[in-house]
Amino acid sequence: MLIEHDITDVQVGMYVVEITEPKDTFTLTKPGVLKSERVIEALKRKSVTKLLIDTSKAVIIDEQTQPEVSRPTVKQPQQVSPARPITKPNFFNQEIVRARQVFNESKDIQKKLFHNAQHGLPLDMDPVQKITTESTDLIFNNPNALSCVINIRNKDEYLLEHSVSVSVLMTMFAVYKKIDKDIVNQLAVGAFLHDVGKIMIPDRILNKPDRLTEDEFHIMKTHASYSIEIMKSTPGISPLSLEVASLHHEKLNGEGYPFGVPAEKITIYGRMISICDIFDALTSHRCYKEGYVQVKAFSILRALADKNELDKDLVDEFIRCMGVYPVGAVVQLESNRLAIVEGHNTKDPIRPLVKPFYHLKPDHFEVGQKIDLATVTDDLIVKCVRADDYNLNMEQIIEFLAHEG
Repeated sequence: MLIEHDITDVQVGMYVVEITEPKDTFTLTKPGVLKSERVIEALKRKSVTKLLIDTSKAVIIDEQTQPEVSRPTVKQPQQVSPARPITKPNFFNQEIVRARQVFNESKDIQKKLFHNAQHGLPLDMDPVQKITTESTDLIFNNPNALSCVINIRNKDEYLLEHSVSVSVLMTMFAVYKKIDKDIVNQLAVGAFLHDVGKIMIPDRILNKPDRLTEDEFHIMKTHASYSIEIMKSTPGISPLSLEVASLHHEKLNGEGYPFGVPAEKITIYGRMISICDIFDALTSHRCYKEGYVQVKAFSILRALADKNELDKDLVDEFIRCMGVYPVGAVVQLESNRLAIVEGHNTKDPIRPLVKPFYHLKPDHFEVGQKIDLATVTDDLIVKCVRADDYNLNMEQIIEFLAHEG
């Protein structure tokens, strides 16, 4: 996407196509990535005020090791103006970028796991351990970034993204509960592998766009047993990781599968992953259904707890962990704008920190200042919505926010 940016908003790592203001005064020797702050400062000193940026070619730069992009050549002398302050990178163009890299790398690893499982090859646990540890570290430092990224989903990649997302949710939940980091890492691995057995289910059942028949659902349920068998035959998987994966479809009323484990034998970690697994399934777009908004998914989790399928206390804890309006959720405000939830207010959970990005009627993207809803009375949340209700997608929204600050 090509977007014109003011020089004060450009960041190291952006890809410059051309100088747009002043027009026909300076030119770049060639388009390229801004690889240091010195290049940006040089443009400012030459009174360049606007640049055309290709947002699809942005990269993360380590300034200590990278050479600089080609500098603009001066065609006519210009009045030197003092450099303006550099804009501090915002949540969406700094932390989200790294979180998306981790999420996408996790999907690539997941794809290799499924391939090996399908062909009877051993699972390579080294990359799994590495990426789940990295994900855990990210969540310990800032849970909001990955929470936001798991909302950017592709319904055609549900199998891959679901396992990664459940691992992220399980990690977030465990960190919220202040569980020891070593245990959290093991829980993350178990959640990452919990559905590896699904690759053994025939595609006509796995991706059927209609409701499964009783016989088809019986076949579908065998994926849990396949996951257990595959994990048991894989060296380097801890008993705790295996436990988590084994229990993700068990219910407190004893009617779960594959073993119908009674409540007293379902550990707290088994109860936690059931909640994470169901929540992600409810909120995800799939080939046969659209996902629910997060608030609706919370109400379904509570209904399942009332039926003694899920642990009621843990469901309530999970909702508190995610926030009534989870980070990354899209909400409609009283001002007829859409906003994305950027942070929580623990003392006022129904009034989070939000970043408006879109105006309704007429529909258009707009730059809005971050709002702490706990400090205002005239622009509260009307409802939680889905981006595609307005013919938008989360990829598009995050990209806009990343480059508009």
